[in-house]
Amino acid sequence: MNYYAAPMEGLTDRVWRQAHQKWFGPAGNADRYYAPFISPPENRVLIKKKMAELAPAANPGAPVIPQLLAKDGELAAWMIGELRGLGYTEVNLNLGCPSGTVAARGRGAGFLAMPDELDHFLEEIFEKCPLRISIKTRIGKENPAEWERLLAIYEKYPLEELIVHPRVQTDFYKNRVNLEAFARAEKNSRHSLCYNGDIVDAASAAHIREGFPSVDKFMIGRGLIKHPWLLEELSGGRQEKQERKERFFRFHNAILEGYRQQMSGDKNTLFKMKELWAYWGENFADADRHLKKIRKCERAAEYECLVDALFREKELRV
Repeated sequence: MNYYAAPMEGLTDRVWRQAHQKWFGPAGNADRYYAPFISPPENRVLIKKKMAELAPAANPGAPVIPQLLAKDGELAAWMIGELRGLGYTEVNLNLGCPSGTVAARGRGAGFLAMPDELDHFLEEIFEKCPLRISIKTRIGKENPAEWERLLAIYEKYPLEELIVHPRVQTDFYKNRVNLEAFARAEKNSRHSLCYNGDIVDAASAAHIREGFPSVDKFMIGRGLIKHPWLLEELSGGRQEKQERKERFFRFHNAILEGYRQQMSGDKNTLFKMKELWAYWGENFADADRHLKKIRKCERAAEYECLVDALFREKELRV
């Protein structure tokens, strides 16, 4: 089995990737870490801060795959050339982001509502692109019936991989994943397929494996953010709760220190940490009071004391 860490904007950045590889490896590392999307600037002037996320020196360890959010084929091909200059050999195209602001601009999953334009976009990229191309996609903008046309378009191009999240854009992350749509891809696609969507524990992963025995690639996003030890568990590893909690605590501290070095001021650092606690908090039993204080605190020193108390006083649920 191959397990991929999904690109999640604001969460799976280089700080998170490095900490995850250190504290949950090697058994719990992803086979690939997909970086959150970047968009090619229309003026073709690269933003140093964004490109720093993809600098080879900032991404040691398991392979990192950059993801591109674009709708202009010529501009995207130029950006792919820039990524090649950094040493990358593969780029993933984002056709799955369900964000309303992204979709309203006809990008991400919003692009799926324009199949003719999407086809032209891919044609232009494959004419000019020097790298391997994979696609992460949803099954449509509003209706699963869109999937048949989209899948036919994808079949025209020599994709390295097709990563399918079987929801439409308007589902966001609600409603059940459409396994019938994924089954259509498994039956009709010539591409190497990767399944993405609602894998949060060993049971949900086993359910997908049983339903699609020929698929051996799984991309995990929210489940891995919430349970950073999940890939180790899926690979058959077992840990006592106390050992898991200790590694979780060190993982947290590595991320905190990484953001401190990267950012200025407590406010920015704590904003990033609180985004992660929106997922992490569910791991602790009877911790509402502690979590409320963490969400409200504004000073790093106070934050560290609150987190220390949480890990010391509360047990993990899993």
